[in-house]
Amino acid sequence: MKKTLLGCAILFFSLSGNAMAATTLRVLAAGTLALPFKQVNLEFNQKYPNIKVEPVYGGSVKMAKMVTELHEPADIVAVADYSVIPKYLFAHHQTPEYANWYIGFVGNEITFTYTKKSKGANRINASNWYKVMAEPGVQIGRSSPNTDPSGYQIVQMLNLANRYYHNPGLEKSILANSPISNMRDTETDLISALQLGQIDYLAIYRSDAMQHHFEYLHLPPQINLSNPAYSSNYAQGKVTTINGVLTGKPIVYALTILKHAKHQAAAEKYVAFLLGPEGRKIMKQDGFILIHPAYAKNRQNMPKLLQEVTRPWPGR
Repeated sequence: MKKTLLGCAILFFSLSGNAMAATTLRVLAAGTLALPFKQVNLEFNQKYPNIKVEPVYGGSVKMAKMVTELHEPADIVAVADYSVIPKYLFAHHQTPEYANWYIGFVGNEITFTYTKKSKGANRINASNWYKVMAEPGVQIGRSSPNTDPSGYQIVQMLNLANRYYHNPGLEKSILANSPISNMRDTETDLISALQLGQIDYLAIYRSDAMQHHFEYLHLPPQINLSNPAYSSNYAQGKVTTINGVLTGKPIVYALTILKHAKHQAAAEKYVAFLLGPEGRKIMKQDGFILIHPAYAKNRQNMPKLLQEVTRPWPGR
């Protein structure tokens, strides 16, 4: 009887210890990462059952400001524009240092998506899209350039399109069909509006269009912000926001582990898993452009585990 009681006690404390060892990893991420990260989190949890991932999704700038202004507890921040991390999370003047490195892990391209119910859907193509979308009555949705990378990237693209198509009024005519009432903090909040026919076109990333099986425009690489070879050209696309004048550049999603992260070791495992074969497979299937090995900025500041699976960020 005593042995039985002792065995039960050992089992109880063992189970209690396992429960106590469970970790909740908080990840703040761009809204366009919600679908692939759902699968990443599922497979990661199968590999590390004692680590539960708690994601929060929204506009990339909003996610960064949740850390710096609202002081939300978080371990990892993942954004749709790598420049968001140094701009908001690195130390600046009197701003404290929330992070001092980041990893660029996938690319994307900006586009417009639509359905068969969209006005002009039976006529639109890669050559006439800007004419169809400027027609009276067309409703275009987009995210706010003040809160979300795709919001300013779509305007940068239109700015570049003015020159590419030798049509200086292109940007203005399309934005006229995309009033403030058609904007949200992140473009994924408008997917249901597109599906219901409340809007005709939605400025979004190619990955989202592919994930939802939408039609989308195959815009030229000279303007779609997908190809680093056109970096100097992209830099000519500019947009003014409440956060300053933002210049176009290739779309590179990036992430970092915050310096004050409560669960550093678990966060390192998560990032390594995302950069590993399982994570890369999921990201590729969901329409992202793989960067392998991933780019690392300030690589010397990173945990050794992550240094081993990255390469220095190209350029100076």
